Amino acid sequence: MSHAGDGHHVVRYELRESAAWIVLNRPEARNALSTEVVEGLRESLARAEHDPAARSVVLAGEGPMLCAGADLKMVLGRLDEDGALSAFLVSVGEVCMEIARHPKPVIAAVQGGVIAGGFELVQACDLVVATEDATFCDGHARYGLFPAAGGAVRLVRKIGMNRAKQLLFTAEPWSAEKLREAGLVNQVVPTGQLEPAVAALTERIGRHSGQGLAEMKRVMEHGADLPMAAALQLELDACRDYAARCPDFSEGLRAFSERREPSFLR
Repeated sequence: MSHAGDGHHVVRYELRESAAWIVLNRPEARNALSTEVVEGLRESLARAEHDPAARSVVLAGEGPMLCAGADLKMVLGRLDEDGALSAFLVSVGEVCMEIARHPKPVIAAVQGGVIAGGFELVQACDLVVATEDATFCDGHARYGLFPAAGGAVRLVRKIGMNRAKQLLFTAEPWSAEKLREAGLVNQVVPTGQLEPAVAALTERIGRHSGQGLAEMKRVMEHGADLPMAAALQLELDACRDYAARCPDFSEGLRAFSERREPSFLR
């Protein structure tokens, strides 16, 4: 186990088997996003990218809640500082983009709930596993605030325009099951079973080619915004390049023909 951030251990980096667990560690503040937390997240994401033992990344939180959004006490204290609030909002948006573009699958492990900026972090993840009692709330509209890290953009792409408008405009919390039905949450598990469920998911992902997963994620993310013909060409080009340069491709074919499990590169 090791730490990232400002020296106060606001973010923990833990390698568990084949998964890098990035754990927000401000339970006394419901893991609210401060400048130090955002810096710790960015450092940990970069570390996970270059960690040869990590095939996937898990975003989790210490204590009863994953993340309550931005630290509003800190935000209030910076309203009079020229450019400080804007710089913080930019940094949160950048860390969400780094999650979305991370070459390894990023899984949100949601216990308790997420609000506002915390919800935006989850929207940037590839997969979401949540406890049955977890809630998801944007909350900006309730206090005359505004999303700035993808809440008004990614949510539409994840669950559709009508559902996103209802969630944003009412600022009401939605259950994990409701968001599973809407398509944002992949798996809902009993309270107390979150870590075993996520560990089982990362174990399965960890059997696969890291380079293959990275290429799949890249094509899905980029192809979603392209016309069908261009997206299909992107996929074909990626497949050709992957087959030509990555030994995992030929190893997979040999393993299939020999009826054994493949042994992929780390």
